[in-house]
Amino acid sequence: MRYEKGHKETTRRHILDVASVQFRENGVAAVGLAGIMAEAGLTNGAFYTHFESKEDLVQAVLVDALTRREEKHRANLQSSIGLESVIRDYLSARHRDGAGSGCPTAALVAEIARHPKKTRDAFTGKISDIIALMAAQLREGRPEQRRRNAVAIYATMVGALQLARAVNDRKLSDEILENAVDAALKLAGER
Repeated sequence: MRYEKGHKETTRRHILDVASVQFRENGVAAVGLAGIMAEAGLTNGAFYTHFESKEDLVQAVLVDALTRREEKHRANLQSSIGLESVIRDYLSARHRDGAGSGCPTAALVAEIARHPKKTRDAFTGKISDIIALMAAQLREGRPEQRRRNAVAIYATMVGALQLARAVNDRKLSDEILENAVDAALKLAGER
């Protein structure tokens, strides 16, 4: 059977999108290839046309999702959307409650620490790029200080989001988000 031009890339994109949501919602270890392919409406055998292994898929999902995050930061920077808006959006109840479409860092960072070097290298490169873009949004301080503050802001945002998702007390979860917004804004020089 012949497929139209672009079919292979469209199918790969679809697998990436399905896996990305499943990994963020359930964790990499809890998601099997059979479940991803079933949700994608494809056979298990079709997986190997697009990826060598589950680890190859994990790397592709991370690079894709973090590239999208990076592009969003870049667009914010170019359109002069302030870092305060970025921080407030990231540390929102909507983001907390929407892990499947949210930040892959907050959803997967603990698991990524246990993955092979190649996966961690891809993750590290993308995180470094995002931190550099955040540092470019800071107005005060020398470049080294802006970078240090950007690292601290990003770490605060990711850690607070993870903690807010993990607790089962909604009031405490909201309090974690609110206080993290304040701390991140102070580091950003917005308070």
